[in-house]
Amino acid sequence: MEERLFTFAGMINSDHHFITAFYAILCAVVTVFMARLATRNMRVIPTGLQNLYEATISGMLYMAKDVIGEEKARKYFPLAGTIGFYVFFCNVIGMIPGFEAPTAAWDFTLVLALIVFFYYHFEGIRAQGVIHYFAHFMGPVKWLAPLMFPIEIISHLSRIISLSFRLFGNIKGDDMFLLVMLMLVPWLVPVVPFAILAFMALLQAFVFMILTYVYLAGAVLVEEEGH
Repeated sequence: MEERLFTFAGMINSDHHFITAFYAILCAVVTVFMARLATRNMRVIPTGLQNLYEATISGMLYMAKDVIGEEKARKYFPLAGTIGFYVFFCNVIGMIPGFEAPTAAWDFTLVLALIVFFYYHFEGIRAQGVIHYFAHFMGPVKWLAPLMFPIEIISHLSRIISLSFRLFGNIKGDDMFLLVMLMLVPWLVPVVPFAILAFMALLQAFVFMILTYVYLAGAVLVEEEGH
């Protein structure tokens, strides 16, 4: 069904990798532009877009602090929060006729997952040290270490698949759902399907962000949990 989709980027180059990259860059520009617009005229009593962004960020930090603590929630917000906003715009752009959600491409979501994967390991090693960080992969009982270590390695590698394919599968499914609805009732604006897709775009962005915090918590708080 993909060949039936019209995209503006496809008028430049029909290669799907180019289309994905085009809209990924466009969403990055939109993410930065909206953030700049919200902070252009900062006021003590926020209004308009500043108010919306402050409320959104406050809510994100409120939920994140239950996962990793308030201090670290704020510390890692530049990564997790930016990913949350970016993924949201990448998701929702696919609802606009002539545009395609880059998160509907598995290679794009794989890149996002790899960024999170390497970053939380880097932060875990920086916080715990190489030896202490990888020591918790071996479990609490030494004689179980030969069994636990490969299981932990597989578990961490599976997070890449979980992060990337969960996002890809949901957004791809949403796009196909919207396409089918437009084919069945092209003369009618499917208000309810669009509302559902908007909710799913927000939900999947939230899930990706909160899982980023969960993985960071598991990496940097492992020593505290041991106590």
